[in-house]
Formats: sequence, structure tokens, C-alpha cells
Amino acid sequence: MVLKIHGHAIAPLVRLVAEVCREKEVPYELVNVEVYKGEHKTPAFKEFQPFGQVPYIDDDGFILYESRAICRYIAKKYASQGTPDLVPHEPKAEAVFEQAVSIETSNFYPFALGITAEKIIKKHRGLEPNEARLSDLVNNLKAKLDVYEVILGKQAYLAGSSITLADLFHLPYGTIVFEELGYDMLEDRPNVARWWKDVSARPSWLAVKAKA
Repeated sequence: MVLKIHGHAIAPLVRLVAEVCREKEVPYELVNVEVYKGEHKTPAFKEFQPFGQVPYIDDDGFILYESRAICRYIAKKYASQGTPDLVPHEPKAEAVFEQAVSIETSNFYPFALGITAEKIIKKHRGLEPNEARLSDLVNNLKAKLDVYEVILGKQAYLAGSSITLADLFHLPYGTIVFEELGYDMLEDRPNVARWWKDVSARPSWLAVKAKA
């Protein structure tokens, strides 16, 4: 039975899960959820995702939600195919990987998501961005990327010499901030720019960049 991703095709984290499926050569079926009509907040949807968020997956009856957990599951279940070692197995390498994941979760995602919320989500709701908060988010993200510049000056990827989920986790909101919204945060950070050019040009991402 093919793995089913329940979510909206353009939702950032739905596209992330689809990207990882493609990295691991895992066929999937997108089951459309009409988020703009509030389908993800219905009791029927919350039976499988109690927070009313997309995506969740159904892998032959195994239900899992939270995109990072889903990506780990796919990478581990299909470890022998597709891009290798998206989650490393050796204890020290795995520890460094988890460190890199924590970097993304704590030092990138909150600020990139916040910028997205101010510039895009509020617009969809007919609201104006809070310019003071937006400026603070942008400045904070720039400061975090200064540290990325140091890390990526010593190694190709956040967890070392090989790409992992920690790098791929940046794709949805990095694409929004750096490309769709056009925030210039790469020109003065050549190591970050080199890394982003590499990661964002992966065929698996390009295949789902617009929609899963």
C-alpha cells in the first residue's frame, strides 16, 4: 500500500515530507486537505491529527504526524534506498546530526516562520504586518546566520561532510524567506550561500518546490 500524505499541496511542511519521500525513492499519494476551508480543523481530521495541522501520514494503517518525526521515520524505514544516511547510524555521527537538527529547530525555524507569518499569513487574513516585530525577526535571523557562516566555513553541511535531514529541514521556510520574499541574507555570508545553493538545488526539492 502506497504511503499517503494528508495535507495541502502547497503547505510548506507537506512539501518537506514529499521531498524526503523523493530523496528516499518512496512513492507517495497526496490526499488533499482543504485547509483554506478549515478541513484540518474538523473532528474527522483531528481524529488522526489532534492539533488540526498538516501533514500527517498513513503508512498502511500506521498514522504519524509532526513533519520532522515523519521525515525521520521515512529516512530510517527506507535507509537502504535513495539518499544514504539522512539520519546517521553511528552514535557520534547521530549525536552531531541531532545537534544540527536542534540548530535548525531553535535558531532558524522560529525566525523564518515568524517572518512568513508577518509577511504572508497576515496578508491572507487581511492584516498588516507588525513592522517592529518583523524587523526584530529579520535581525535575529541574520545574527543566527552569522553563526551558520562559521559552522559552514568548516564543513559542507550542518552535521558534517554529508547532507542530512538537518539541512533539508531548512528548505520550506528558507525558500520562502530567501527566494519568495527576497530577503538578502546570503550575499554577505558566502559559506551559507554555497550551502543554500547546494541544498535548494536538489532535484527532490525542485520536484516539489511549487507543490507536493
